Amino acid sequence: MQYSQGTIGRVFALKLESGDRIPDAVVDFAREHAVRSAMVFFVGGADATSRLVVGPEENRAEDIVPIVLTLGGIQEAVAVGTLFPDENDNPELHMHAATGREGRATVGCTREGLDVWLIGEVVLLEISGIEGFRKKDPKTGFHMLQLGADE
Repeated sequence: MQYSQGTIGRVFALKLESGDRIPDAVVDFAREHAVRSAMVFFVGGADATSRLVVGPEENRAEDIVPIVLTLGGIQEAVAVGTLFPDENDNPELHMHAATGREGRATVGCTREGLDVWLIGEVVLLEISGIEGFRKKDPKTGFHMLQLGADE
């Protein structure tokens, strides 16, 4: 286990507009406001064009091939994620969303783009004092979080 301790810094509330896309809107905001690390929450509507990564094609395969699902209908959405810089000091958001409509739900990673429909509210809690960053893992291709202290 790795860990790092920090404190809550600035707190931001963002009102996203129809057509804004997560992760782009959050990453752009973080870059413009020099937010290095944060906890990010989203609530609102997901447009039919939204695309979520809903799993790998195979469990424990050598090459991880993502399954990407286009929602195909407007849905309610909630999401939570973390923001840390990558190896080049660019903000990178790792966020998972749960969306649903008429009793059916989808859960997945927003990296392919959750498009806001009508309402999109984000609360971003900046984390100060953590020197974490995301480093590309050569085996999986994922940008894995690296933190300062090991246990």
